Amino acid sequence: MCGFLGEFLFKKEAFISENAFSDILAFSKHRGPDDTKILKEINYRLGFNRLSILDLSTNGSQPKQSPSKRYNIVFNGEIYNYKALSKTYNLKNLNSTSDTEVLVYLLDVLGVKETLKVLNGMFAMMIVDTKENNCYMARDFAGIKPLFFGISDYGLVTASQFNQIHKHPWFIDKLQLRSDVVKGYFSYGYMLAPDTIYKDIHQVKPGELITVNSHGDINSEQFYAIETTIDYSEINEAILKSKLEAAVKHQMLSDVPLGTFLSGGIDSPLISAIAKSKSEDLEAFTLSVNDDVLDETEKATAYGAHLGISHHLIDIAPEELLKEVDAHFKFMTEPFGDYSSIPTYAVTKGAKSSKTVMLSGDGGDELFFGYPRMLHVIKLRHWFKVPFLIRKPLSRLAIKLGFLKSWAPYNFETFNDFVKAKQSYINKKVIVTAFPNTNDSNAFTSLFKFHNTFSKDNLLQKLRLNEFYGHLQRVLIKVDRMSMANSLEVRVPFLDKEIIDYTFKWFPKELKSKADLKYPLKKLLESYYPKPLIEEEKKGFAVPIDKWLRNQLKSDLERVIFNTPIYGNSNFEESVMQNYVNDFLNKKHDEAWGVWHIYAWQKWAINEGLL
Repeated sequence: MCGFLGEFLFKKEAFISENAFSDILAFSKHRGPDDTKILKEINYRLGFNRLSILDLSTNGSQPKQSPSKRYNIVFNGEIYNYKALSKTYNLKNLNSTSDTEVLVYLLDVLGVKETLKVLNGMFAMMIVDTKENNCYMARDFAGIKPLFFGISDYGLVTASQFNQIHKHPWFIDKLQLRSDVVKGYFSYGYMLAPDTIYKDIHQVKPGELITVNSHGDINSEQFYAIETTIDYSEINEAILKSKLEAAVKHQMLSDVPLGTFLSGGIDSPLISAIAKSKSEDLEAFTLSVNDDVLDETEKATAYGAHLGISHHLIDIAPEELLKEVDAHFKFMTEPFGDYSSIPTYAVTKGAKSSKTVMLSGDGGDELFFGYPRMLHVIKLRHWFKVPFLIRKPLSRLAIKLGFLKSWAPYNFETFNDFVKAKQSYINKKVIVTAFPNTNDSNAFTSLFKFHNTFSKDNLLQKLRLNEFYGHLQRVLIKVDRMSMANSLEVRVPFLDKEIIDYTFKWFPKELKSKADLKYPLKKLLESYYPKPLIEEEKKGFAVPIDKWLRNQLKSDLERVIFNTPIYGNSNFEESVMQNYVNDFLNKKHDEAWGVWHIYAWQKWAINEGLL
């Protein structure tokens, strides 16, 4: 929906120049190309780049002030229950039909904390309370929208993009890398909130409210937390369907053209089917790659034909997709190492040709146990009750005798290490050798900390939380950055607050095989599509990144890894990283994803002028 930048002063007259502020705000112009406004008061300044979605008139512009003039706000995202809230609280004399208008009126009625509790949507916001002289920062329940901030002696800076903080004059000459977070990036490919790679720059966590006063005192609290108490009753298909229909209906409210993404899987076809039932003229979009190995359009086309939907194939040849690599890196304003960002950039670029808002199926895997790695963890959990010194020879013998088919109990000393390896894309030995004296960050340590989880049910619930606050965050970063690179808003119905609440109380009775994964969604899909179509094998799209890195991208890879110092090399053993890449090029290992993490790190640093 937008990009914003805000300053909140601790010292009088500490503002940077107007030109400097405008230049930094312009970094996020692609997030909001329709309008730019800046509000400056005695001790704060708010800047906003708008992507117009609701109320396209100037009445929907930001920054926006509450009727009492107590609160000033910049807000990125959508409040899906804004119309219901307007009725519930009998809001009168609204000057706009936008959700932001309802939000500022609610602030006067309820205050900041109570307002956040009643919202359902995706959002990141900065609010200045002129009465209490406080600044508030809040982020939605799932972390769909980004929110970065930095604390300096001069004041607080908050923004939609990481580079809007680290390039701000208060920080640009004082950047200190955090070795533990850099280590986490090379392992997992992203920065996990509340951390960033720099010491004084942070992220607001999903469901978190941060209050900063004029003296620089900071208070953090969760205004939303997932209820993890398990309700063992079977999920009610009718209730789930009703909640999904309500979520999709709310998220289809738009004053600009809206469509859906459509793949050959489960999640986006379900969202598309529900959306089609709400809008006869709905259009769906699928990335079509002219390659028999890569293309996934056959099943998506069959879904679209069954729905009678207007289905658009965004055709792109592999060599054209390859050309998008450098283009998409220009919009990766933070270090990020998931190469599926390339097709995401391409499909959102294609959709933007006729749409401004799209619905996606992201979140279904995390909420409904969609990852086979969960089954592997469950199957092997009891091995980790055995002390490592005994387990190593025992597991080797079990493998030799055919009782065990995995080396995990032999290779990983702790259960935590085993689960971590499921989401780490670079060899653990390489990371340990490159960062010999660096512990994991507290954020990643906490994410992968499993206590009393050898009980299958407790473990599965913890794994679901782990996916939600871990892997899903990487997915959301990818989708947000690549869609907003093309000034396209992507909405995520599965991450509606009511669906999150309902789903986490449910627990599957059976989770033994791949057939059990996402079972409620598979059943629900049958009410929209014929079962034989659903059961057809999906041909998943995958970028041939190993081939690209060893051929078409090889010269650029060698340039940025071997002929350019690796950014931050005082924090790790640079030669270890270089040898790892060299071994890949010489086919001594096939960890293309780990090599991509290093390559993406360098491309980010070069694009940001850090090298």
